[in-house]
Amino acid sequence: MYLKRFFGRILEFGHMIKFSHTIFAMPFALAGATLAAREVKISAGQVFWIILAMVAARSAAMGFNRLVDRRLDGENPRTNMRHLPSGRISKEESIIFIIFFSILFSFASFQLNLLCFFLSPLALFIVLLYSYTKRFTSLSHYVLGIALGLSPLGAWLAITGYFAWLPVILSLAVVFWVAGFDIIYACQDFDFDARKKLHSIPLRLGLRKALNVARLSHFAAFLLMGYLAWIGDLRLIYALGLVLIAGLLSYEHSLVHPENLEKLDMAFFNMNGIISIVFFASVLGDVVLA
Repeated sequence: MYLKRFFGRILEFGHMIKFSHTIFAMPFALAGATLAAREVKISAGQVFWIILAMVAARSAAMGFNRLVDRRLDGENPRTNMRHLPSGRISKEESIIFIIFFSILFSFASFQLNLLCFFLSPLALFIVLLYSYTKRFTSLSHYVLGIALGLSPLGAWLAITGYFAWLPVILSLAVVFWVAGFDIIYACQDFDFDARKKLHSIPLRLGLRKALNVARLSHFAAFLLMGYLAWIGDLRLIYALGLVLIAGLLSYEHSLVHPENLEKLDMAFFNMNGIISIVFFASVLGDVVLA
């Protein structure tokens, strides 16, 4: 009985932080590690600690986001059944959860190398900062992009121990990709954000212009992915992956219109999960065959 309750609580916390959404950033982190493996020999242990660091950082960030936004979530009809507003998880439990995964992230970073360990407080600060940004800036979508965009650069540093231009370009691509789909996602909270005087690009520019900004952000992400092929000497398989990603991004934007947001969940969850997997697969395939 106690074991059943224990695993039940684990599932509750997993649902609270939407653990399944780890698929958005994880493949890009693994792509960064794959590119780094061309420079320095990579071990299974390094891959394990990279994955653990990613899971820990995202868990801490999502737990913090749910804690900071618990009152707003309780007032929003779309989110009022989330775990903290509904009382399924307490404030105290969420604080313990955040502290545990923050420590785990720092520990995993230490296992990788000292550079990652010394940078881990800065990385944590950035991923936690996002939760406050919609209170004072419409650019919060790009702050989220930076938070997730740290993953491929961090994976590169974990393997090589030094900075380079290649992972920076990949991280910038992630910044614009994430910002683009977060702008789309924010469209559904237009009325609520207006009532609560929160900040977002849809609220600042209107839905139609916001969706255009999302398209421009995704176009910038695609251009950066193309530039990555040039400076990273990625060839046929990567190019085929980019063609597929272009089609997926186009389809994603065709699903969402200012007057009709019914397919927004499909555009946000399905398309972006597929895009991240396709990107990693194309990088891995290209590097392995090369």
